[in-house]
Amino acid sequence: MRWFPRVAAALLALVAAPASADRGADGRFDVRRSSHFVLRQDVDIDHRSGPQGSRQFERDVLAVLEGAYERLEGDLGLRPRRSIDVLVYDSRVFDGSFGGLFGFRAAGFYAGVIRVRGDVAVSAALASTLRHELVHAALDAAAPSLVLPAWLNEGLAEWFEARAVGRRGLGGGQVAALRDAAARGALPSLADLSTPGFGGLSPDAAAIAYLTSYALVDHLARLRGEDAVRELVVGVVRSRDLERSLQRVARTGSLGLEASLRAELGIAGATGG
Repeated sequence: MRWFPRVAAALLALVAAPASADRGADGRFDVRRSSHFVLRQDVDIDHRSGPQGSRQFERDVLAVLEGAYERLEGDLGLRPRRSIDVLVYDSRVFDGSFGGLFGFRAAGFYAGVIRVRGDVAVSAALASTLRHELVHAALDAAAPSLVLPAWLNEGLAEWFEARAVGRRGLGGGQVAALRDAAARGALPSLADLSTPGFGGLSPDAAAIAYLTSYALVDHLARLRGEDAVRELVVGVVRSRDLERSLQRVARTGSLGLEASLRAELGIAGATGG
């Protein structure tokens, strides 16, 4: 999910520390494994068994993750070969441990391990966060040294998250939000979105940055077909060259993609630095 450059040192420290070193609400994480994931959770569930118990919660979390994993290759051309560690924290522990690292209330982030703010059941929001962070984990597994611009990294995660629940294209409210931001001079340019992360942004600015990133990836899918997104990811992972891969897949570069999206939305020119 949404992690910012100013917290990179703290997140690198988390990568270096083994997941087993984390402490949950009661000092211990319950562990459960599936085909592709190692889940550790310490959410505030009083009982282990039954339909509302912690074991059912673990099964539900892993079902979401495994379902998303099966989509990865078809949607994005990614299929991690190693097991992925996932930590689901009690919400109070997550907020207390990581709340100060983010510019707004975070639901999860990836730093070598998927770390998620938990709930007592798998809500739609929690499922979306798991799918979103899985994309970051899969990209890291495919190309550990590759640094993508934030618009592509976050846009792919947002696009995959939307597809998993059957959403295609921008909704009317999303289009209106982008046009309103443009009218206020607050719509980020591609240059604004091409940093490694969205550090220093206010909650409102971050929301528009994520939405614009999603819109760019979604525009590519509508412009050249949904297979183009997968082909772009495969090309970038293989060549480490985004512009070359975009030219091959979309017959335009990133600036051309931005211009095409703005033209579709009826937004003139770039607005950021």
